Formats: sequence, structure tokens, C-alpha cells
Amino acid sequence: MWTTFFKLRVFCCLFAVLMVVALVVNVTQVEYLDHETLSGTFIDSSGQFVSPQATGISRNPYCGYEHQALSSQERLEEDALLAASQWQVPDVDLVPFVKSTDPSSSYFVILNSAAVFKVGSQLEVLVHVHDFEGKPKKYGGDYLQARIHSPKLQAGAMGRVVDYQNGFYKVFFTLLWPGRVRVSISLVHPSEGIRVLQYLQEAKPDRVYFKSLFRSGRISETMKCNVCLPGSLPLCNFTDLYTGEPWFCFKPKKLPCSSRINHFKGGYMKGLLTAADSAFFQSGVNIKMPINSSGPDWVTVISRRTKDLVEFNLGSPKNVGPFLAVDQKHNILLKYRCHGPPIRFTSVFSSELHYVANELNGIVGGKNTVVAIAVWSHFSTFPLEVYIRRLRNIRRAVVQLLDRSPKTVVVIRTGNAQELGPEVSLFNSDWYNFQLDTILRRMFSGVGVYLVDAWEMTLAHHLPHKLHPDEVIVKNQLDMFLSYVCPLET
Repeated sequence: MWTTFFKLRVFCCLFAVLMVVALVVNVTQVEYLDHETLSGTFIDSSGQFVSPQATGISRNPYCGYEHQALSSQERLEEDALLAASQWQVPDVDLVPFVKSTDPSSSYFVILNSAAVFKVGSQLEVLVHVHDFEGKPKKYGGDYLQARIHSPKLQAGAMGRVVDYQNGFYKVFFTLLWPGRVRVSISLVHPSEGIRVLQYLQEAKPDRVYFKSLFRSGRISETMKCNVCLPGSLPLCNFTDLYTGEPWFCFKPKKLPCSSRINHFKGGYMKGLLTAADSAFFQSGVNIKMPINSSGPDWVTVISRRTKDLVEFNLGSPKNVGPFLAVDQKHNILLKYRCHGPPIRFTSVFSSELHYVANELNGIVGGKNTVVAIAVWSHFSTFPLEVYIRRLRNIRRAVVQLLDRSPKTVVVIRTGNAQELGPEVSLFNSDWYNFQLDTILRRMFSGVGVYLVDAWEMTLAHHLPHKLHPDEVIVKNQLDMFLSYVCPLET
């Protein structure tokens, strides 16, 4: 009897295992068919369908990102994002400094300056760049920023730059207000400097390094951390269990991985540039320098409510948070916290390292819930695949939030321009952030979120660029944010 019962149990267990295996195989095949039947094309910026093979997309091998387990749809999207972010650096030999772009020798011309302009009209500007010998350049690839502004009105707007790859650029502006409107064009980096920045992005993604403090009793050790760490030394794996966002620290010699108590910025690498490359990053020479006009640089165009917020002092470190404020009169609760690593704050407790996607998954949502997200600056030194992965996780969580609570308002703040010097350019250049801005806009296009365009607000404004903009610019951002939260009709 017992022998028969044992045989029956063995048969049932084997049958159950076979059923599970069959189910997994079927689900995998369905997913495979679902992914493989997707169109193997995407649309480029001109609206044309392009196959991934035709784009010549090369992936950065950093941290094995080229081996990510992506669906066909995610792979196609990443191809499109990397293609949209590719910078057209001219295929020319290395040139000496005197042959690089000189903003003081370059100039711009308003093409239709004699025309009668009305609000809504388009203004076209032609830019011609020259080198330090005063000779016209025959190739493009420079990073220019362009804006129109009226200082008296404190109004401004950015322009769209088109590179003709022959030393000429055309800038298109839409005139949005009446009065006297002035044009400003700046060289952020010459193409020769962009080549150096591309090299650093690909070959030195760890030029900002991070650390964590491990402590148990009287023993403490500080270890280096990053998205990935080279070498064969033992590692502590702090990869997020839900999103899969990777994060590692070298394992302390005397302490367990569980003794980590914080995360902080370790510092910036030095000696990244050769003497020849340094010439392309000179303050007052070729970093964010104005290009003068040849002729008129202007045209004539015809035609707060305070909150009773009270902040609760949680004893949180400045900038790091978390922060909490309450407006009892208007029934408003305001919360803030920083995103998960990489983050370049002085020190963050490990318990406060929360990924945005995980926070979004914990929100119920609804018509009385507003979510504001800003993720960009701390990713500027990494290959674009790192930022794409982070935004992909955030986007997935946003879509799930809007699916379960469609009336939730989600607002995303873009990056902004900042002041640049020779060293800052190597870590936080506007060129790096322009790439991140391009990716962010494309990844959240059509998702159902609102955008606070801090990039345009800082480029268009007459005030100097700053990583943390002046109060008047911040107020403009808040006004736009509140226009989404509290539309006029409500």
C-alpha cells in the first residue's frame, strides 16, 4: 500500500513539473511571436521609415549595456533614440587650435531684416563660422545656442539650429510677442571640442566617481561605487530588485555589504585632457561665447498667487531631502525626495536612496494627485544607454500610474543650460545635456504627461545660464507647472 502511494506521489510531482515547463514554453513563444511581429522600422526626424541596420547605430559596451535583455520594441526604440542623439561630427583629421572655430571671427545675418514682422511670423538667421586665422570653415559640427529676447519685457524664446555641414548654419525663430526683438547667437563648443566630449562619453564614463560608507560598531570603511566597477575585486550588489537598475560597490575588507549607511559623490577625475585638447575648452575664448551680427541684430514685431504652505522640518540635509510641506487652507500636501543613484550630492543615507519608478508604483493617483519629475543632470557623464534605461523604467511606471488613475497629472521638467568653464564642460556640458534633453522628449512623447520646458526658458532668457537658475526663471517654471495643475477653466 505504501509503495503504491509513494509511486502515485512521484507520478503527480513529475506531471506537475511537466505542466509548468509546458506553460513556460508556451508563454515564452507567445512573447517571442508578439515581439518578433513588430515592425522592424522606426521613423526618423524627417518622417521617413528607416531600418535599424541603415542607421549604423553602435552601442557603447559600458557595463554590458549592449547585452541588455530588451524586447524587439524596446530595441527599436533605443535605436531611434540613439540615432536622434547622434551628433554630426565632421569626418576630418585632427586639426590644430588655430583651425578650430573662433566665435569672434564668426558672424550672423538676419536674412529678412527688412520685412514687416507680425506676431507668429518666422525669423531666419544665417550663421557663418570662421577659424582663428579668419578663414571660413568648410565643415560643421559646432554646438550653437540661439535665442530671441526683449529685455524690457523679460521675454525670450529659443531658435532651431540647422547645420549644413559646410560652415553655414541657419536658425529659425517664431516671433511670439510685439515690440523690439533682439537676436543672440552663442558658440557653446566648437566641433573640435565636441569630438573630445564624445571620446570622454565613450571612454571615460566613470570620470565622476561615487562612494559609500560602511560602518559596524567602531569599524568603518569607505568604498568606491558606480553603475559598474572594473576589475576582479569582490563586489557588493545593490541592484534594485524591482527595476533592475544596477549599482555596485567594492566589498569592504572587514564588513558585510549590509553595513552600507550612505552614498555620496567621491569626486571628479583630473588630467582628462591633453594640452592640445585643452585649447578647445577655454573660458572667454571658445566656451559659450557670443557670435556678433553683421548688420542689425534686432527686428520690430507689430500688433501670484501665494500658497499658505508650511514646511515641516524633518531634519533632512539641504538639497537631499526628503521634504514635506502642508497647506491646510487649500488641502495641499507637498512631498519631495531625490532620485536614486547616480546622484552627486555630498551624502545621502542609504535608506533614502529611492528610485523614481518605485516611488511612482507606490502612488495611488487620482484627480487630486500631481507628480513632478526631474531626472537629467546627474547622468551627463554616462553613456546615453544608462539614461535611456532609467527613463524606460520611469516611463513604464508612469504609464501604469496613468492606466490605473487616468486623471493623475504627471509633469516632467526638462534639463536646463548652465554656466560652463573648462572643467565643468568635461562633466556637465550643455552638449551632454542637449543629448539627454532630446532623449527625454522623445521617450515621453505621446505618453500623456506635461512638460515644463526649462531648457527653452533658460536659453531664451537674458540672465546668465546657471545650473540652478535665478528666481525669475524658476517662477516662470512654476507658473507653467501651475497652469497644468490649475487650468483657467477650473
